[in-house]
Amino acid sequence: MYITLKDINKIYPNGFHAVHNFNLEIEKGEFVVFVGPSGCGKSTTLRMIAGLENISSGEFLINGKRANEKSPREREVAMVFQSYALYPQMTVYDNIAFGLTLQGVDEDVIEERVQKTAKILGLTEYLDRLPRALSGGQRQRVAIGRALIRKVGIFLMDEPLSNLDAKQRVTMRGEIAQIHRETGATTIYVTHDQTEAMTLADRIVVMKDGYIQQTGTPYDLYFKPANVFVAGFIGEPPMNFVRGKITDGKIAFGDQMLDLRAARPDIAALEGREIVLGFRPEAVALEEQENACPVTCRVELTEMLGDNTNVYITSGEQQAILKVDSHDTPETDTEITFFVPYESIYLFDGETENVI
Repeated sequence: MYITLKDINKIYPNGFHAVHNFNLEIEKGEFVVFVGPSGCGKSTTLRMIAGLENISSGEFLINGKRANEKSPREREVAMVFQSYALYPQMTVYDNIAFGLTLQGVDEDVIEERVQKTAKILGLTEYLDRLPRALSGGQRQRVAIGRALIRKVGIFLMDEPLSNLDAKQRVTMRGEIAQIHRETGATTIYVTHDQTEAMTLADRIVVMKDGYIQQTGTPYDLYFKPANVFVAGFIGEPPMNFVRGKITDGKIAFGDQMLDLRAARPDIAALEGREIVLGFRPEAVALEEQENACPVTCRVELTEMLGDNTNVYITSGEQQAILKVDSHDTPETDTEITFFVPYESIYLFDGETENVI
């Protein structure tokens, strides 16, 4: 493995345990995304990999060699931060070339590499401009260019798109993916945005409260979530959850009972247990289907988003969101029946919240 983290812990002097027993192996050329809510430990882990934070315990290996005590320069990593951190008095050319200039690289070599990097990033015509004359997306490309030009083996990106507007984020996501394909560099990317994680990553590491919750491909995390947290974090709108006790193979959804006997042959073994039932908003159908649980509910609100509509429904005290084709948008204050395919029903333990 190219990068190995073994039982990595981060404990600050005040006793705060920010990262717990972090274990991960990353292959050369892989694009790995750390994702999770604010304060989950993802940026702290990235900074330990970069050498900007000391590792309290555990072992960090690069290409099989221990790197715990190595400086950021010795680790041969390049980092792109949330803030662009550009020098405002320097042109785009000088900002990109800065790292090589410090190293005393020959000017002809710098010129060649700046031009090549600028071409990859679409910055050639902006090389003589100052950062203040650029858009947010262009400034972020300059920051990426400054990292890219160093030709290191590991790129670290800490929320690089969070300062951009929605349209710029979509554009830059595509550009970052393209840069990764062209360079083949090992990339570790931190974000709280699950859309960024799903669209960019070869593998995703979901974190919460300093612990890894699940590691896997975007497909694995979406279709095979390990627990309630991952199931609710990955997907937009988030998965719907119903808490209750299994009684005669059924669980209460508001004013009605959902019969799970056909959906889960093992349901008898769960009799009397507290569970969490989950289903994704986009998994439902409004037309009757075989091998599906029917649910009757009241439409409280609809949000038309273009090709689809979010439908907010209630049944007694239970609330949920359905994601349907905009052409099938139901009227508010009406009663409808939707169908959840058996294969789209997830069951989690009510106490541990792990998948059953």
